[in-house]
Amino acid sequence: MICTTIQNRTAGQIVEALEHCGMAEIRLDRCSLSAKEIEDVFTSDVPLVATCRISEVMTSEPSLQDPSLTDQSREVKAMQIAERRLIKAVEAGARYVDVEIEAPKHMSKRVRQAAHENGTVFIRSYHDFEGTDSIPALKALVEKCRYHGADMVKLVTTARCAEDVERVMSLYDWARTEGIDLIAFCMGDAGRESRLECLKRGAPYTYAALTAEEAAAPGQMPASEMHKAVYGGFNFISSGPLEMPVSKSFAQRAVIAAALADGESHLKGYTPCGDNEAALQVARNLGAEVTVDGTDVTIKGISASMGCLDMKDLHVGESGLLTRMMIPLMAQLCPGPVDFSGEKTLLGRPLTGAAEIMKAFDAEISPDPVCVPLTVSGPLQSGRAEISGKHGSQLISGLLMALPFAERNSSLIVHEPKSIPYMFITLEVLKKFGIKIGNDMLGGRDFLESDGDWSLCTEMVFKVRGGQKYKAADIVLEGDWSAAANFLVAGAVFGKAELSGLDTTSLQADLSIMDILMDAGASLSQLDGDRGNITVQRAPLKAVSVDASNCPDLFPIISVLAAFCQGTSRFSGVGRLANKESDRAAAITGMLTSMGVDASIDGDDLVIVGEPLATRIMNGNLLKGGKYSSHHDHRMVMALKVASLGADGPIEIDDEGCVAKSFPQFHDIFSQITR
Repeated sequence: MICTTIQNRTAGQIVEALEHCGMAEIRLDRCSLSAKEIEDVFTSDVPLVATCRISEVMTSEPSLQDPSLTDQSREVKAMQIAERRLIKAVEAGARYVDVEIEAPKHMSKRVRQAAHENGTVFIRSYHDFEGTDSIPALKALVEKCRYHGADMVKLVTTARCAEDVERVMSLYDWARTEGIDLIAFCMGDAGRESRLECLKRGAPYTYAALTAEEAAAPGQMPASEMHKAVYGGFNFISSGPLEMPVSKSFAQRAVIAAALADGESHLKGYTPCGDNEAALQVARNLGAEVTVDGTDVTIKGISASMGCLDMKDLHVGESGLLTRMMIPLMAQLCPGPVDFSGEKTLLGRPLTGAAEIMKAFDAEISPDPVCVPLTVSGPLQSGRAEISGKHGSQLISGLLMALPFAERNSSLIVHEPKSIPYMFITLEVLKKFGIKIGNDMLGGRDFLESDGDWSLCTEMVFKVRGGQKYKAADIVLEGDWSAAANFLVAGAVFGKAELSGLDTTSLQADLSIMDILMDAGASLSQLDGDRGNITVQRAPLKAVSVDASNCPDLFPIISVLAAFCQGTSRFSGVGRLANKESDRAAAITGMLTSMGVDASIDGDDLVIVGEPLATRIMNGNLLKGGKYSSHHDHRMVMALKVASLGADGPIEIDDEGCVAKSFPQFHDIFSQITR
């Protein structure tokens, strides 16, 4: 990326200039800003670097020009001023803070502490305005910056010849092997092109002047010239608020619960998709009265009880969640066998672990191995049962919905639980419909010390009271973080996106996309509370390591994100991908390798070697366009469309229509960001 240096500006002028910057450095030593003005400037969505050189403060700060001050007292006061300004910027939202290596130890320590408390990248910088030292000396300077707490090292020397530049550029290969985040280039006419070359070598960003007349150092290009040199005619995306669809995880659970309830329920915020419509049809087939009026759904339930239904068959569309939820419910509600039918990618998809789970409650399911079409016979025998959760949460959610109908109480112990957030979504929906279920999460020392980290939980225990009745409820359905992830990644890599209709307090597992993007370095902001619009803007992106076991639906889109992050990303939990709409692990690695991205499976990890967008553009290494298969998987289509924004030619997808399963509005909304 290009970081535009802004200096000698008032707060209002800075805010105006930021409208034209993808990233900026605010020279707090050269801009006279009050504490309130610093706060106002650094709340910008634009990723900002806060810089305040002590030597510059000594010469520019009016209060330090008193001739009665000694040089020592002037320097101490300058240090205090610089420290206050930098910490204020960090607390206000600076993405990076730059402290020169010459700064006093106690000052840099306090700024570093503030940076780490606020999620700001701490840069230690070294500048040589006289020349360029030897390679060993340069490496020693980088190591010194690291020793003094640098998350990222900035090294800038003055080049007199091409050999000086090459010594500095050679540091990148060494830094990569040492795991050092490095920005290194040269000042002076001889070093002018190094400000571009550093991006080719893997620097997260480089520096440019706001205008040709305002170079902050010798050889600094104006931003307009550098943007043309780096990006050429590349089109960046920008969008107004994009309304996200309803979470089908919430919608389907709420629709079925409302169908089972006694009375009339009202669901607000509904949006149609194949899976949601299948749930509404199942509700009708159960005997519920369903009315849809725009985004409002009214469902008059059947006041369900044990063995209340005389049904022989049930069609579940293409929805794996709906299938797994209804298997225990139909076993509990129907006195005889029920035949399940489905369509498209659901047919023949293995429902791994279903036979063992149903057997634990003395219910039967066939064929073996279990897949749709299938037959289930109940009822579920209440009592104590232990099951494995390693194959996912959906059938367990069905058990939690079905066991309250039993005459006796039940205890359900789930070993090796996966997709834990979805179990809590089930509990939350059930609670709204009057069903109470106790739960405990258990684990070893790591889990206890983690304050409840889901990924470290080894066992869940559910206490289900029998003889409960579903009661009608009025609820507002949440927006879908699975859908939102695609547009958040698009904005983080290719420009800017603003999304509405989401709740950042959600239990949805795919809310993890926010943490993943922040770990990668993306610029994210939200105004007006937990349900306010979310804005994401591109920023320098670095590789991440994530356990995605609890959010397997994110794998396709975070794989595209990783392709544009500097370094090697690892996503664990690949074993969760085999029985989705496609074999997603194979589909993802096939997609990325065809695009020219180094991607592989290592045990349970997906490993992706990425490069920043600017590096790909300058090295002629954009993703390869061409014909790609969606494998009839809605999430692969969405990931491919986002990847197409960074391709060297059009990407043709064989079945784009399969997005209707979860997000039929996707193509229309995607077109809004690419106009």
